[in-house]
Amino acid sequence: MKASKYKFFIFVNLIILFNSFNSYYLAQTKQDSIIKLFCLQSVKEEMTKAEMVYSEEIANETCDCYYEEFKKTASHQDSKTKCKLDTKENLNHNRKI
Repeated sequence: MKASKYKFFIFVNLIILFNSFNSYYLAQTKQDSIIKLFCLQSVKEEMTKAEMVYSEEIANETCDCYYEEFKKTASHQDSKTKCKLDTKENLNHNRKI
């Protein structure tokens, strides 16, 4: 439990640090940014906990959403919540088809 809190604390601090950089610079390094790497790892962990088969496509879509929302709102929690809901809706929609 403490390890996950520690990881989250580090993640939030890194996001704050990266938010202080120029938006143009972050846009140029989007694919290789540490934010995306942390996001992909987080999505993978959450999918594993939910006993879902990990999908790189779903993880990339979710993290791209997170990154774009974070650039707009600069809120980690709002971006995370919106993109989790969007992904969940997409998955539910695709299962119905």
